[in-house]
Amino acid sequence: MENSIKYSEDKIINDLLPQKFGRRGMIWTYSLILICCIGAFAYIQQLQKGLIVTNMGDYVSWGIYISNFVFFVAISLVGSLITAIFRLADVHWRTPLTRISEMIAVSAIIFAALIIVVDMGRPERLFYLFIHGRLQSPIMWDVIVISTYLILSMFLLYVTLLPDIKIMIEAKDKIGNQFSKFYKFLGSFWKGSAAQEKIRDKIITILCITIIPVAFCIHTVTSWLFATTYRPGWDSTNFGAYFVSGAFLVGAGGVVVAMYVFRNVYKLEHYITNRHFNNMGKILVMLALLYLYFNVNEYLVPAFKMKKPEEEHLAGLFAGEFAPMFWFAIFIGMIIPIFILIFPKGRKPKPMFIAGVMVVIGAWFKRYLIVTPTMLHPFLPKYDSPEKFSHYFPSWQEWAIAFGSLAGVLLIITILVRLFPIISIYKTVTDHEDEKPS
Repeated sequence: MENSIKYSEDKIINDLLPQKFGRRGMIWTYSLILICCIGAFAYIQQLQKGLIVTNMGDYVSWGIYISNFVFFVAISLVGSLITAIFRLADVHWRTPLTRISEMIAVSAIIFAALIIVVDMGRPERLFYLFIHGRLQSPIMWDVIVISTYLILSMFLLYVTLLPDIKIMIEAKDKIGNQFSKFYKFLGSFWKGSAAQEKIRDKIITILCITIIPVAFCIHTVTSWLFATTYRPGWDSTNFGAYFVSGAFLVGAGGVVVAMYVFRNVYKLEHYITNRHFNNMGKILVMLALLYLYFNVNEYLVPAFKMKKPEEEHLAGLFAGEFAPMFWFAIFIGMIIPIFILIFPKGRKPKPMFIAGVMVVIGAWFKRYLIVTPTMLHPFLPKYDSPEKFSHYFPSWQEWAIAFGSLAGVLLIITILVRLFPIISIYKTVTDHEDEKPS
């Protein structure tokens, strides 16, 4: 932490305690709630009338809902990258980024689970999945790993929050009594004794070791949902690594965007420093290069074989109906961020923020392209099908629900930021004490 030697423990606590929303914060929160309400209204219409209100059909039975699902699952993997992998690797500069990544992971995986229920059409079908589920089905595996990852992510966030909850209980005069009962309910048992700290450290280590394979499984299993479906573009043994590498990229991009926003809104320049942006920039370049490699591999092999259905699929992506979106996703999501971040000046906060936004936007369009073009080009030829089955563009209900789910993720993050410190107070104070000269 730059200039940390100048800061006392009281100064760090005052800087990092959760703050009340100002005018901009309230406008932001109410805007998210409004978007969520519009999405809820569209979902009520879908429940009343069925999936007929969507533009999905016999061929495109997965649309923007599944695109959002894959996107949420991808961005949620940042919790395992920043918290688990960095902790086990003893990366000391991770402290200001850990809480941010955990909040993003929990919020994203909650809505990944919810959007699947939306895509089912009728929510009671989820109940049938549990009473009639078969372990032979990758869909059942997906339910298991998503549930497991959600529980692990929430538990990891809670355990790491315990020392900060104790600080907030003691600092009720500074933050007000509004949430004091809530904080006491969550952590009044935590005294911070040496025995408790030892148990907590052991629990965090176990959770970090456990969450990494679960995180890899969640996106690998998601990729198998596609790869085990006989469609051009999905008939690939590369999908597991392709999905995991893309997930780490968008997750890291999401953390960079959050770093910049929180740094500026809450004046955290002395805690989230240029060093953190520089290090995350290097990681983002590495992940973008890795994902670009898997993209080349994913398209080069079927292009070399050029089977007829694969030819139609690739032609649609490279030069056809989906070409503008495809090249937008490739250049905006990978190539341009690489050229920005490969130079030291590009790893300053503002260029990093721009690159992070590009990565996240490009990643969403990439997930849309993984789902939609493939559904429009089945191996079996279409006969006597309506013209509308040859094209897909989401209905306003689909867009409303999709944007509502995206707003829901941001709303959960916003609520968590209002309730809890964005940066771990306890860990920052501890690091500060370790940095003091003896």
